[in-house]
Amino acid sequence: MKIDNRTFIVSGGASGLGLATVQNLLDANARAVIVDRVPPPEPFPADRVLFCRTDITRTDEVARAVADAVAWTEQTGAPLGGVINCAGVGINEPTISARGVPHSPENWALHLAVNLTGAFDLTRLALPHLARVAPAEPDGERGVIILVSSTAAHEGMPGTIAYAASKGALRAMALPMARDTARFGIRVVTIAPGPFVTSMTRRWAPWVSQGMTDGALLFPRRYGEPDEFAKTVRWVLECAYVNGESIKLTGGGRLPARL
Repeated sequence: MKIDNRTFIVSGGASGLGLATVQNLLDANARAVIVDRVPPPEPFPADRVLFCRTDITRTDEVARAVADAVAWTEQTGAPLGGVINCAGVGINEPTISARGVPHSPENWALHLAVNLTGAFDLTRLALPHLARVAPAEPDGERGVIILVSSTAAHEGMPGTIAYAASKGALRAMALPMARDTARFGIRVVTIAPGPFVTSMTRRWAPWVSQGMTDGALLFPRRYGEPDEFAKTVRWVLECAYVNGESIKLTGGGRLPARL
Protein backbone atom coordinates (compact mmCIF):
# COMPACT_ATOMS: atom_id res chain seq x y z
CA MET A 1 0.00 0.00 0.00
CA LYS A 2 1.12 3.51 -0.74
CA ILE A 3 0.48 5.25 2.56
CA ASP A 4 1.14 8.77 1.33
CA ASN A 5 -1.98 10.89 2.01
CA ARG A 6 -3.83 8.00 3.65
CA THR A 7 -5.39 8.14 7.12
CA PHE A 8 -4.82 5.49 9.77
CA ILE A 9 -6.74 5.03 13.00
CA VAL A 10 -4.28 4.23 15.81
CA SER A 11 -5.68 3.12 19.15
CA GLY A 12 -3.37 3.77 22.07
CA GLY A 13 -1.67 6.33 19.84
CA ALA A 14 -0.91 8.80 22.61
CA SER A 15 1.98 6.84 24.12
CA GLY A 16 4.42 3.97 23.70
CA LEU A 17 4.25 1.86 20.58
CA GLY A 18 1.18 3.67 19.32
CA LEU A 19 2.78 7.11 19.58
CA ALA A 20 5.90 5.90 17.77
CA THR A 21 3.64 4.51 15.04
CA VAL A 22 1.86 7.85 14.64
CA GLN A 23 5.18 9.67 14.34
CA ASN A 24 6.39 7.21 11.71
CA LEU A 25 3.19 7.60 9.72
CA LEU A 26 3.59 11.36 9.71
CA ASP A 27 7.14 10.95 8.42
CA ALA A 28 5.63 9.06 5.48
CA ASN A 29 3.20 11.92 4.75
CA ALA A 30 0.23 9.97 6.10
CA ARG A 31 -2.36 11.22 8.59
CA ALA A 32 -3.38 9.62 11.87
CA VAL A 33 -6.42 9.51 14.11
CA ILE A 34 -5.37 8.87 17.70
CA VAL A 35 -7.97 6.94 19.67
CA ASP A 36 -6.96 7.09 23.33
CA ARG A 37 -8.11 8.09 26.80
CA VAL A 38 -5.58 10.92 27.00
CA PRO A 39 -4.06 13.22 24.37
CA PRO A 40 -0.45 12.81 23.23
CA PRO A 41 2.17 14.53 25.40
CA GLU A 42 2.85 17.14 22.72
CA PRO A 43 0.31 18.44 20.22
CA PHE A 44 0.56 17.45 16.57
CA PRO A 45 -0.44 19.71 13.66
CA ALA A 46 -4.24 19.76 13.54
CA ASP A 47 -4.27 19.11 9.80
CA ARG A 48 -2.20 15.93 10.22
CA VAL A 49 -3.50 14.32 13.41
CA LEU A 50 -6.98 14.09 14.90
CA PHE A 51 -7.30 13.14 18.58
CA CYS A 52 -10.47 11.32 19.64
CA ARG A 53 -10.76 10.93 23.41
CA THR A 54 -12.08 7.38 23.74
CA ASP A 55 -12.54 4.64 26.30
CA ILE A 56 -11.82 1.61 24.11
CA THR A 57 -14.08 -0.54 26.31
CA ARG A 58 -17.18 1.53 25.49
CA THR A 59 -18.72 0.67 22.14
CA ASP A 60 -20.58 3.99 21.93
CA GLU A 61 -17.34 5.95 22.32
CA VAL A 62 -15.53 3.74 19.80
CA ALA A 63 -18.36 4.23 17.30
CA ARG A 64 -18.18 7.99 17.78
CA ALA A 65 -14.42 7.97 17.24
CA VAL A 66 -14.80 6.03 13.99
CA ALA A 67 -17.51 8.41 12.79
CA ASP A 68 -15.31 11.41 13.61
CA ALA A 69 -12.36 9.80 11.83
CA VAL A 70 -14.39 9.16 8.68
CA ALA A 71 -15.77 12.70 8.69
CA TRP A 72 -12.24 14.05 9.05
CA THR A 73 -11.02 12.04 6.03
CA GLU A 74 -13.77 13.66 3.98
CA GLN A 75 -12.54 17.09 5.06
CA THR A 76 -8.86 16.39 4.39
CA GLY A 77 -9.26 14.30 1.26
CA ALA A 78 -6.94 11.66 2.74
CA PRO A 79 -8.92 8.39 2.55
CA LEU A 80 -8.93 5.82 5.30
CA GLY A 81 -6.02 3.38 4.99
CA GLY A 82 -6.45 1.08 7.95
CA VAL A 83 -6.58 0.49 11.68
CA ILE A 84 -3.59 -0.13 13.96
CA ASN A 85 -4.70 -1.55 17.31
CA CYS A 86 -2.05 -0.55 19.86
CA ALA A 87 -4.26 0.04 22.91
CA GLY A 88 -3.53 -2.48 25.64
CA VAL A 89 -3.21 -3.22 29.33
CA GLY A 90 -1.07 -5.65 31.30
CA ILE A 91 -1.55 -6.25 35.04
CA ASN A 92 0.11 -9.37 36.41
CA GLU A 93 -1.89 -11.75 38.58
CA PRO A 94 -1.41 -15.52 38.94
CA THR A 95 -4.19 -17.98 38.22
CA ILE A 96 -3.91 -18.90 41.90
CA SER A 97 -1.67 -17.09 44.37
CA ALA A 98 0.82 -18.64 46.80
CA ARG A 99 -1.84 -18.17 49.47
CA GLY A 100 -4.42 -20.04 47.43
CA VAL A 101 -6.38 -16.99 46.27
CA PRO A 102 -7.89 -17.41 42.78
CA HIS A 103 -7.44 -14.89 39.98
CA SER A 104 -9.89 -12.00 40.22
CA PRO A 105 -12.66 -11.90 37.61
CA GLU A 106 -12.28 -8.11 37.41
CA ASN A 107 -8.68 -8.30 36.21
CA TRP A 108 -9.59 -11.01 33.70
CA ALA A 109 -12.50 -8.96 32.37
CA LEU A 110 -10.33 -5.83 32.06
CA HIS A 111 -7.75 -7.58 29.87
CA LEU A 112 -10.41 -9.03 27.59
CA ALA A 113 -12.27 -5.71 27.37
CA VAL A 114 -9.24 -3.59 26.49
CA ASN A 115 -6.89 -5.92 24.64
CA LEU A 116 -9.36 -8.14 22.80
CA THR A 117 -12.87 -6.70 22.59
CA GLY A 118 -11.56 -3.15 22.20
CA ALA A 119 -9.49 -4.14 19.17
CA PHE A 120 -12.37 -6.16 17.72
CA ASP A 121 -14.85 -3.33 18.26
CA LEU A 122 -12.69 -0.65 16.68
CA THR A 123 -11.85 -2.89 13.73
CA ARG A 124 -15.37 -4.11 13.01
CA LEU A 125 -16.79 -0.59 13.15
CA ALA A 126 -14.10 0.81 10.83
CA LEU A 127 -14.28 -2.02 8.28
CA PRO A 128 -17.53 -0.95 6.53
CA HIS A 129 -15.94 2.44 5.83
CA LEU A 130 -12.63 0.92 4.75
CA ALA A 131 -14.46 -1.44 2.41
CA ARG A 132 -15.92 1.56 0.55
CA VAL A 133 -12.55 3.21 -0.10
CA ALA A 134 -11.59 3.29 -3.77
CA PRO A 135 -9.27 0.32 -4.46
CA ALA A 136 -5.65 1.07 -5.34
CA GLU A 137 -3.75 -0.41 -8.26
CA PRO A 138 -2.37 -2.89 -9.08
CA ASP A 139 -3.94 -5.34 -6.61
CA GLY A 140 -7.11 -3.48 -5.74
CA GLU A 141 -6.00 -3.05 -2.14
CA ARG A 142 -8.15 -0.88 0.10
CA GLY A 143 -6.47 -1.06 3.46
CA VAL A 144 -4.74 -2.92 6.27
CA ILE A 145 -5.77 -4.01 9.77
CA ILE A 146 -2.94 -4.51 12.27
CA LEU A 147 -3.57 -6.31 15.55
CA VAL A 148 -0.94 -6.08 18.28
CA SER A 149 -0.46 -9.37 20.08
CA SER A 150 2.59 -10.26 22.18
CA THR A 151 5.26 -12.90 22.51
CA ALA A 152 3.28 -13.79 25.66
CA ALA A 153 0.77 -15.34 23.26
CA HIS A 154 3.47 -17.91 22.47
CA GLU A 155 5.28 -18.28 25.82
CA GLY A 156 3.39 -16.58 28.62
CA MET A 157 5.24 -16.06 31.90
CA PRO A 158 3.86 -16.81 35.37
CA GLY A 159 1.25 -14.30 36.46
CA THR A 160 0.29 -13.29 32.92
CA ILE A 161 -2.66 -15.62 32.34
CA ALA A 162 -5.16 -12.85 31.51
CA TYR A 163 -2.68 -10.91 29.38
CA ALA A 164 -1.51 -14.02 27.51
CA ALA A 165 -5.08 -15.17 26.89
CA SER A 166 -6.13 -11.83 25.42
CA LYS A 167 -3.01 -11.56 23.29
CA GLY A 168 -3.29 -15.17 22.16
CA ALA A 169 -6.81 -14.47 20.95
CA LEU A 170 -5.54 -11.52 18.91
CA ARG A 171 -2.91 -13.77 17.37
CA ALA A 172 -5.64 -16.26 16.41
CA MET A 173 -7.83 -13.57 14.83
CA ALA A 174 -5.49 -12.64 11.98
CA LEU A 175 -6.17 -15.46 9.54
CA PRO A 176 -9.97 -15.77 9.87
CA MET A 177 -10.32 -12.01 9.70
CA ALA A 178 -8.04 -11.88 6.65
CA ARG A 179 -10.21 -14.51 5.00
CA ASP A 180 -13.34 -12.49 5.79
CA THR A 181 -11.92 -9.23 4.43
CA ALA A 182 -10.04 -10.54 1.38
CA ARG A 183 -13.00 -9.93 -0.92
CA PHE A 184 -12.70 -6.23 -0.12
CA GLY A 185 -8.95 -6.03 -0.71
CA ILE A 186 -8.19 -5.59 2.99
CA ARG A 187 -5.22 -7.34 4.61
CA VAL A 188 -4.95 -8.36 8.27
CA VAL A 189 -1.68 -8.91 10.12
CA THR A 190 -0.82 -9.46 13.78
CA ILE A 191 2.47 -8.24 15.23
CA ALA A 192 3.64 -10.02 18.40
CA PRO A 193 6.38 -7.94 20.05
CA GLY A 194 8.60 -9.06 22.87
CA PRO A 195 9.64 -6.66 25.65
CA PHE A 196 9.76 -3.07 24.41
CA VAL A 197 10.53 0.19 26.13
CA THR A 198 7.03 1.30 27.16
CA SER A 199 5.24 2.59 30.24
CA MET A 200 4.33 -1.03 31.01
CA THR A 201 7.90 -2.32 31.10
CA ARG A 202 9.07 0.78 32.99
CA ARG A 203 6.86 -0.37 35.87
CA TRP A 204 8.67 -3.71 36.10
CA ALA A 205 10.90 -4.22 39.13
CA PRO A 206 14.64 -3.83 38.44
CA TRP A 207 15.26 -7.52 39.06
CA VAL A 208 12.69 -8.42 36.41
CA SER A 209 14.36 -6.20 33.82
CA GLN A 210 17.77 -7.54 34.76
CA GLY A 211 16.55 -11.13 34.45
CA MET A 212 15.08 -10.41 31.03
CA THR A 213 18.23 -8.82 29.61
CA ASP A 214 20.53 -11.43 31.17
CA GLY A 215 18.65 -14.60 30.31
CA ALA A 216 15.67 -14.08 28.01
CA LEU A 217 16.98 -11.80 25.27
CA LEU A 218 19.29 -13.04 22.53
CA PHE A 219 20.59 -10.23 20.33
CA PRO A 220 20.49 -7.36 20.69
CA ARG A 221 20.41 -7.92 24.45
CA ARG A 222 18.05 -5.05 25.22
CA TYR A 223 14.40 -4.15 25.04
CA GLY A 224 13.04 -3.15 21.68
CA GLU A 225 12.66 0.53 20.93
CA PRO A 226 9.21 1.88 19.98
CA ASP A 227 10.64 3.17 16.70
CA GLU A 228 11.58 -0.42 15.78
CA PHE A 229 7.99 -1.46 16.27
CA ALA A 230 6.82 1.49 14.18
CA LYS A 231 9.17 0.50 11.36
CA THR A 232 7.65 -2.98 11.40
CA VAL A 233 4.17 -1.50 11.14
CA ARG A 234 5.35 0.58 8.19
CA TRP A 235 6.76 -2.51 6.47
CA VAL A 236 3.49 -4.40 6.96
CA LEU A 237 1.52 -1.50 5.52
CA GLU A 238 3.77 -1.12 2.48
CA CYS A 239 4.36 -4.81 1.65
CA ALA A 240 1.17 -6.04 -0.01
CA TYR A 241 2.10 -9.72 0.20
CA VAL A 242 2.07 -9.82 4.02
CA ASN A 243 -1.36 -11.09 5.00
CA GLY A 244 -3.03 -13.39 7.51
CA GLU A 245 0.16 -13.83 9.53
CA SER A 246 1.33 -13.29 13.09
CA ILE A 247 4.84 -11.83 13.05
CA LYS A 248 7.03 -12.08 16.15
CA LEU A 249 9.23 -9.07 16.84
CA THR A 250 11.57 -10.30 19.55
CA GLY A 251 15.24 -9.96 18.61
CA GLY A 252 15.36 -13.75 18.89
CA GLY A 253 14.44 -13.69 22.58
CA ARG A 254 12.05 -16.04 24.38
CA LEU A 255 10.17 -15.37 27.59
CA PRO A 256 11.40 -17.68 30.35
CA ALA A 257 9.26 -19.96 32.49
CA ARG A 258 10.49 -17.98 35.50
CA LEU A 259 12.95 -15.21 36.30
